[in-house]
Amino acid sequence: MKQVKAVSPDLLFHACEVEQFDFDTTDDLEDLAGAIGQARAMEAIEFGISIKQEGFNLYALGSAGTGKHSVVMQLLAQKALDRADPVDWCYVNNFEHPHIPNRLCLPKGCGTEFSQAMDKLIEELRTMVPAVFESDEYRARVKELDEAFNERQEEAIEAVREQAKARNIALIRTPAGFAFAPMRGEEVISPKDFHKLTEAEQEKVHHQVDELQDALQQVLDQIPQWRREAKEKLKALNEEVASTVVDQMVDELRQRFDSYPEVLSYLEQVQKDLIENVDDFRGPEEGVAPLISPPATSSFQRYKVNVLVDHTDTKGAPVVYEDNPTFQNLVGRMEHQAMMGALFTDFTLIKAGALHRANNGYLVLDAHKVLQHPFSWEELKRALRSGEIRISTLEQAMSLVSTVSLDPQPIPLDLKVVLVGDRYLYYLLHQLDPEFRELFKVAADFEDEIDRSEENQALYARMIATLVKQKKLKPFDRGAVARVIEHGARMVDDSEKLTTHMRSINDLLSEADYWAARQERERVCREDVQKAIDSARRRAGRLMERIQESILRGTLLIDTEGEAVGQINGLTVIDIGNVAFGAPSRITARVRMGDGELIDIEREVDMGGPIHSKGVLILSGFIGQRYAYETPLALSASLVFEQSYGEVEGDSASAAELCALLSAISGKPIKQSLAVTGSVNQHGEIQPIGGVNEKIEGFFDVCKQRGFAPGQGVLIPSTNLKDLMLKQEVVEAAREGKFSIYPIATIDEGIALLTGLPAGEPDGEGRYPEGSINALVAAQLLRFATIRHEFGEDKREHEEAHRDGHGDKDEDKS
Repeated sequence: MKQVKAVSPDLLFHACEVEQFDFDTTDDLEDLAGAIGQARAMEAIEFGISIKQEGFNLYALGSAGTGKHSVVMQLLAQKALDRADPVDWCYVNNFEHPHIPNRLCLPKGCGTEFSQAMDKLIEELRTMVPAVFESDEYRARVKELDEAFNERQEEAIEAVREQAKARNIALIRTPAGFAFAPMRGEEVISPKDFHKLTEAEQEKVHHQVDELQDALQQVLDQIPQWRREAKEKLKALNEEVASTVVDQMVDELRQRFDSYPEVLSYLEQVQKDLIENVDDFRGPEEGVAPLISPPATSSFQRYKVNVLVDHTDTKGAPVVYEDNPTFQNLVGRMEHQAMMGALFTDFTLIKAGALHRANNGYLVLDAHKVLQHPFSWEELKRALRSGEIRISTLEQAMSLVSTVSLDPQPIPLDLKVVLVGDRYLYYLLHQLDPEFRELFKVAADFEDEIDRSEENQALYARMIATLVKQKKLKPFDRGAVARVIEHGARMVDDSEKLTTHMRSINDLLSEADYWAARQERERVCREDVQKAIDSARRRAGRLMERIQESILRGTLLIDTEGEAVGQINGLTVIDIGNVAFGAPSRITARVRMGDGELIDIEREVDMGGPIHSKGVLILSGFIGQRYAYETPLALSASLVFEQSYGEVEGDSASAAELCALLSAISGKPIKQSLAVTGSVNQHGEIQPIGGVNEKIEGFFDVCKQRGFAPGQGVLIPSTNLKDLMLKQEVVEAAREGKFSIYPIATIDEGIALLTGLPAGEPDGEGRYPEGSINALVAAQLLRFATIRHEFGEDKREHEEAHRDGHGDKDEDKS
């Protein structure tokens, strides 16, 4: 077996060569259009916003901070310029059914124009109508109507008076009305003289009065009808007079908006209502004051135009991002006004939602925020399914109220919705919500990383230049750009990749600019970027320092020198907040003769995750296949992370656990100056793990603070070599021979380094070389199996003898 050599210090950090750049500072670079490394996502967005079929809305998925929102808004803004202009939407009064306001659709900018024209119309009518009704001509015609009514009434009463006079009966007008009295000549007979008449004469007078009373009553019954007829004539006169002004002014509006049938239909209703309610323009009669003020829905409010959406300043299709997608912010709302202890609303208090503003364009929403607000998700889907926006209150949606309210005409909906969210939420919706699959058929999946090629590094430099200019930072020189690129590779734990997490890069640029300003530099250099990286780590390093302090003080037991059987330094990564750091952890193994059981203590106490438990179970398969293929595995072993007080998850410690187990079985000690990370499969192959840089640096920091000792280092999977982007002090320590990184491909390579003994390879008969680790493990397991077998034979003989003894006693008794 080949001897594993330490990794060359040159491979511990893959630097970005400054010489490849031909610029002096980022001011010399052109801005980068679009997002770097997101060709797949941009193609999906282009397809989604271009296809016209229903249901092809988009979901932009990816990790937070990858710039999904910025890319989506940028692409939509570009596409919107090629789209037709949107239309304005207005709500106007429905004169027949006021609780169902009518919608009006007008070309871009015409909504406000029409609203102002209507306001001007009403204002002019409020001046001109009273003037017409105060004219001498109008007063004369009203006087004629009054005189005609009075004359007709007097003529009818006079006719009854003549009939009475012909019968010697007088018609007398009293404060209480009319009365009849008998006459003698020209004088009215007094009651005393009337009683002196004969009964026949009195009866005749009573009979005549009754007839006259009936005739008078007929006249009095006709007077209300005559009064109504007079009022109708007056109303007709008022409408005739009003129409001379209203018709002319409304016709002027018709001519301005004669291309819009909906407006013409509305103006016809307005004209009719203006004439029918012309008294509203005349004001109250002199000396008469209303007891209460009318609500806002009366009088001239009903002629207003509520411009729901005004696109006067919009260029191309609208692109709207709704940051707070509540139910009402999406579909609109109906506001109320308090008046005398009651709430009033009308069509002028209807307010637009994001769906209205984005209609005929694009609406961008945060998927998580939409799902957070009650009813928002369901209402969004309903609007997309029905193709219309129906404004309702949240109380109505929840069936909490049954009072009559406004029910505005729904507005046709035609837009593309783009949801922005993470992958987990996308797949969750795709699985649990069938309507989601029907409405959001296009997924734009954003990459978390890109290849670190020379071409992409050049593009990355342009991206940095673009961000610097957008944020108005100091220019970055070539060294600073190179350090940002190196940190971008470190962020994804892969020297051959670069992160696309734009939020982190933005933060790094801002912090580097701050430190350059502190040093009064005109440009940002490499030292400023490094200072920003170190400062950020320092700010978030409290927990890391406490753990290292606990190790140095002996609270956490970690050995970095000497040897021990069944004990090894594993490496863990703690990811908390926005920082991840490595820390060593002692793993121990204990073995004894048993029945093949490998106990994972973490799992037994519910502190081990399923992936960790899987890794431990894999060890059983490896040991059984390699060492006990033809014999029973008479082993009972236990594994544990010492001093772990939280959940242990992941299989990156399985290689260390297997080495500890082999040490415990063979009885050979492991060097405590080395730490191990790596996952192992059932064939003994070491598999790559994550967080390799943090794990190495975590053990390095402990060794450094204790003072370097000979032979200290870390064993890592050989497949993780490409991921190494270690901090410079680790690289320098490796150059000086103080600390080493060993790449291992198999568990045999690892155990040989850890014990100093060869692992041993089997010969043709499957025997391992004497003195090798594998030979010692196989011999011990065979010894366990032999002892267990002999113990089993002795136990069976004892049980048989015991049974025979009881049998003899039974025979004696019989």
